[in-house]
Amino acid sequence: MVIALRRHASVRRRCIHPSIRGGIMKASMAFTVLALAVVAVSGAAAAWTTTFTMHNLCPYTVWPLVTPNAGQPAIVTGGATIRLDPNGLASLAFPASAGWSGRVVPRTGCTGAATCATGDAPPATVAQVSVNAAGGLAEYSVSLVDGFNVPATITPHAFDGSQTCPVLGCAADINAACPADARVGAGCRASPQFFKEMCPEARTTATDVEATPQKCFGPGELKVVFCPTN
Repeated sequence: MVIALRRHASVRRRCIHPSIRGGIMKASMAFTVLALAVVAVSGAAAAWTTTFTMHNLCPYTVWPLVTPNAGQPAIVTGGATIRLDPNGLASLAFPASAGWSGRVVPRTGCTGAATCATGDAPPATVAQVSVNAAGGLAEYSVSLVDGFNVPATITPHAFDGSQTCPVLGCAADINAACPADARVGAGCRASPQFFKEMCPEARTTATDVEATPQKCFGPGELKVVFCPTN
């Protein structure tokens, strides 16, 4: 009886047309490949997250203004302004599905009416950040094109050691060395040459780049530090 059943099953398999059998096998293989691809992509997206941190080491309060570039979402809840008292720390999350690009302007001497002594208008230090989605290239810089008001650097953390992820920006207190004729209130608007001598790892013109190249993919954190030498 068992032999008869096995023979019957064998006959049924032989009755399947070869083209149909091949189509079933191809469909099964395609489904397997697709499933593996989905798992791989999902795993990469889940594993990749970049935190955007701001740390104020200045002896005074800083109100960083975080502004997204055109077409980018806001990443600050309840407005674009954050208050950081001395040694204050704030962490924000980039949207992992689409990446993010924008700028941070450190402002000082702000009142309850949201008007500030520096940073509302030039001269102002500007930190620029662009992070691609799914662990893509992170580009960052500190610009003195609009002048200087607060020392600031950008430091990547949690990245592959084979990558080039330098600390960039301007750690010097340029206000203390600013020429008298370049002082504007509590800021400095000196020549690009002066800024470059003081801060070679900052950008001082629209076409300028830092002395140290960068090629940083998917860092776990990008940290903007105000007054990093304090």
